[in-house]
Amino acid sequence: MTLTKTPICDFGRKAENFKLKSTDNKILSLNDIKGDKGTLIMFICNHCPYVKAVIEDIVSDCKELEKYGINSVAICSNDVKNYPEDSFDKMIEFSKSHNFNFPYLHDETQDISKEEFDKKPVLDRFDHQLKTSGLNTKHTMFPNFSWSCSDITKIQTEYDLKKYIILFPFCSPHLSSKKWPYYNELIKIIKDQYKNEYKILVAPGPNELNDAKEFDAICVLNDEKALDITQLSSLITNSSFIIANDTGPAHMAAHLNVKGITLFGSHTTAHKVSIEREKFKPIQVEDLKKLSAEKVFEKIKL
Repeated sequence: MTLTKTPICDFGRKAENFKLKSTDNKILSLNDIKGDKGTLIMFICNHCPYVKAVIEDIVSDCKELEKYGINSVAICSNDVKNYPEDSFDKMIEFSKSHNFNFPYLHDETQDISKEEFDKKPVLDRFDHQLKTSGLNTKHTMFPNFSWSCSDITKIQTEYDLKKYIILFPFCSPHLSSKKWPYYNELIKIIKDQYKNEYKILVAPGPNELNDAKEFDAICVLNDEKALDITQLSSLITNSSFIIANDTGPAHMAAHLNVKGITLFGSHTTAHKVSIEREKFKPIQVEDLKKLSAEKVFEKIKL
């Protein structure tokens, strides 16, 4: 796996001021919240699996930074229409449930046309947000998620995992248009072609345990519970191939540099969400219901 170096900031560059609404309904500027020794500015959102994986650590670290005169602020600038979980009301819930000790601000606009801005890939937008906030990074466009992995020897031993394919056939209930309906047909084709060479797995999230029963695949759990994000990262890293809907685990797989494919319908484009990588490729169609299992199988490269 190729590792990237830690991004280097353009130290000494002065951050531009802003005025944004906070989750306690105040309009705050950088001048209102900056610390005596510095200010940590974070671009986050509620639904992001990367954020969810480390949010408790973020809150803890920000509390520690206060001791050194460094204040923190988080900004969410996602499009609520495409990401309802990132609405202002949900931001309030998210900040309260995780006991934020720093302001959480809502950025509804950008300094360029929002229509044009939203056409850009998500990592391009993130890179823009960092740079306009005075942070000059070098590796934003090529994230590396390998730091998230943990030891899963116990799970590997329990399920006798050596060569395996992971399917992620799930999606959020309010985004059912992302769900490809032919995973069981694909499973049959894979088993007919490769016999017992590869185990076929699903790794459901906490709210997907019942859904996992619909698929003719091994459901991988840890003590009868869904894997946490570090265990899931390791399971993905050691896989032979990934087939996924456009969901969080698909994005994890892309940035863990593993082989796989992800399936996109008309809900958005793979280009817009910056998911395509050297080993991880999208299949883009107008209607996922018209994408056959045979067509998907043709793209599997083991």
